[in-house]
Amino acid sequence: MEETIDLREIFTILKKRMWIIAIITSVFVVVSIGLSFFILKPVYEANTTLIVNTDTDKKKDDILTGDQVIVTEKLAITYGEIIKSRTVLEPIIKDLGLNMTYDELYECVQVAPVKNTQIINISVNSKIPKQARDIANAIPTVFKGEVKRITKANGIEVIDRAITPDDPIKPKKLLNVSISAVLGVMVGLFVVFLIEYLDNKVKTPQDVEKYLELPLIGVIPLER
Repeated sequence: MEETIDLREIFTILKKRMWIIAIITSVFVVVSIGLSFFILKPVYEANTTLIVNTDTDKKKDDILTGDQVIVTEKLAITYGEIIKSRTVLEPIIKDLGLNMTYDELYECVQVAPVKNTQIINISVNSKIPKQARDIANAIPTVFKGEVKRITKANGIEVIDRAITPDDPIKPKKLLNVSISAVLGVMVGLFVVFLIEYLDNKVKTPQDVEKYLELPLIGVIPLER
């Protein structure tokens, strides 16, 4: 019976202070909409894919041995570091006339060797879709030239060239608004129960019986 009473009290508290939850949730949602739709600039991502071989003179029907696969996997990891080096990125900044420093471009480029393969995925983020595409397509050209110059190897081929992205990868507007709404409700609930916890006033005859544990004899009406 006590659990039923407590549950009923909770619903009473929520009903009484629902406006607080509504206001706090609305503030969270409005701020999220303002940030996601009007303040945060969209970021686009373009991707290109490379494959690393140890011997470009191999015939198409040749099959790589296990040792060769291991070597190419290690090369893919090494090449991933070279791709983000100054030797590769600084010429791209100059050739494309980019208004950014090496460090800024470095942060925009992500290189991910695919595990147990000879493949390298290159992702470039930019607030300008065409710029993301141009950088992603310029990297393999400069990179292949530098690898050939340094190691005399020519075993890198482009599998997929980058295309101009249509949709931004962030901000995720609907997700941001949804998360903000949930956070708003949670904060609102916390505030409501905190106010109720700090409010020690006796408001009803039932409160007298509850807190003083004494039977109620009568109620004196308030004169107006």
